[in-house]
This record gives sequence, structure tokens and C-alpha cells, in this order.
Amino acid sequence: MTVRVKRRTILAFLGPSVFALLAVGIVPLGYAVWKSLHQFNLTRAARQKFVWFENYGTVLTDPVFWDAMRRTATLFVISVPVQIALGLMIALLLHRPGLSMFKTLTRLTLVLPMATTYAVVGLLAQVTLNQKYGVFNQMLGWVGIEPVNFIGDPFNAFIGVIFWDVWQWTPFVALVLLAGLSTVPPEIEEAAQLETKSWWVVLRHVQLPFLIPSLVAVLILRTADTLKLFDMVFTMTRGGPGNATEFIAILIERVGNRQFDIGMASAQSIVLLAITIVLARLYIRMFYREVR
Repeated sequence: MTVRVKRRTILAFLGPSVFALLAVGIVPLGYAVWKSLHQFNLTRAARQKFVWFENYGTVLTDPVFWDAMRRTATLFVISVPVQIALGLMIALLLHRPGLSMFKTLTRLTLVLPMATTYAVVGLLAQVTLNQKYGVFNQMLGWVGIEPVNFIGDPFNAFIGVIFWDVWQWTPFVALVLLAGLSTVPPEIEEAAQLETKSWWVVLRHVQLPFLIPSLVAVLILRTADTLKLFDMVFTMTRGGPGNATEFIAILIERVGNRQFDIGMASAQSIVLLAITIVLARLYIRMFYREVR
């Protein structure tokens, strides 16, 4: 096979993937960057105006944008550590020897919340947390507690978002960490368990080093998911009551789809993308070192 034929074969295999990447990722990103450099509001008859980085200056000095970022950061700081702690507990239980049938059923059960779409989770939350007919308030009534306004109260609505986010994504964290535990050499693990009966010592000195890549992957993916969390919150609370659950993705949707300020919404999206990339890079530098 000649070099030219090899090149054509490689291009034939890579071509569809490159085309899909351009169509789905690069072109929309370039279009968003271009729109972020314009003053473009669909409610105005005037044509869009090129304003360079004026939209970015507005975004970076906008208290509403940073309030939404603060709420998103609060959601992340509370929900993701809880997911990692619960997911690690589940992974360690499933990693123990024995109970093969129980492990299989548990793994199948863990897939269900992950397979449920964000919008369906939001609708499920809305139904279960309803003040009059919700399951949670029904159970509270059994023990003589008055119905709680979960959706209409700002604090309760925020806690509700955290609860359902943890419910949906703890299984994902558990499965990723379980995969990480499977990379631990059995002979090293067995030797450590013979040396000490402390599960914490085994976890800290034997299992945790092998879990670092999995933890980094979880942090990167869950950070990106939390920063772009929209469907579940929108169907559950619409960002309310007030702005209690107006996270950054909800704010961008409001600016772009309800205020029709496409230029500003594009600038907010690009700033959000930059923050996500910076955080991902920090995770890698802090927790993971490449073997040179």
C-alpha cells in the first residue's frame, strides 16, 4: 500500500469524526464568539453593531452575573463533595468480595437515575415536592408535621435542587470510582489488608493513589455539568422563587431567550466556557501528575 493510499484511508476514517466535530462544536463556538463581539438585540430594528469587547466588560462588571455565579458555586461546593462521599462509600461496598448477585442488581439500579433526563428529574421533583399533593409532604403529615413549601420558599427550593442533583449523579460518581478501584492490583490490596485491619489506612495509602485519575475525571465532568445545569432547574423552579435558583445557565437563557440580547448572552457563555476550562486545568495540576 502506497503512502498516498494510506493517507486517503486515514482521511476516510477520520473525515466523518472531524466533520461532526466541526459541525457540532467548532462552528457553533466560533459563531458564539463572533456574536459576543456585537451589540445584537432581536427586539431592535437596527442592525447589529460591532463593539469589540464591550459586552465582556459589561459581563465582568455585572453584579447579576456574579450573583448567578455565586449561587452556582454554592451548588457545586455543596452537592459535588456529597456526591463524591456517597459515591465512594457505594464504590467501596461494591468493591468488597462476595455478594455477586447483590452487586449486579445494585449496578443495574445505579444506572436508572443517570438514564433519567434532566427535564424529567425536574418534573419528578416538582410533583414530589408539591405542597398539597407531594409525596414528601404526605410522609410529613403521617408524623404530624405541617406541609412544607418546598418550591415556593427560596431556601427550600435551593436545597431541593441540591437534593435532586445529588440523587441523579451520585450513581455516576459511584460507578466511575468503582472502575477506578478495579485498577488496584489485587495482590497489593490483599497484602495491605493483611498488614492492617483499618479500612482508612488501606484507602489512604493503597486505593486512593489509583483513584486520583477517576476523581479528576469526576471533578471535571461534574464541574462542567453543574455550571451548565439548566433543564432540571428550569422545569422545577424556573429559576425562582425570585432569583433563588437562577444559576448561571438560567441567567444566560433569560438574557438570550427572554430579553433577546444575543450579544450579551453569547459573551456570558464564552466567559462561562473560559471559567470551566480554567477550573479543569487547575484540577489536573492539583490532583494529577503525568508520569514523565
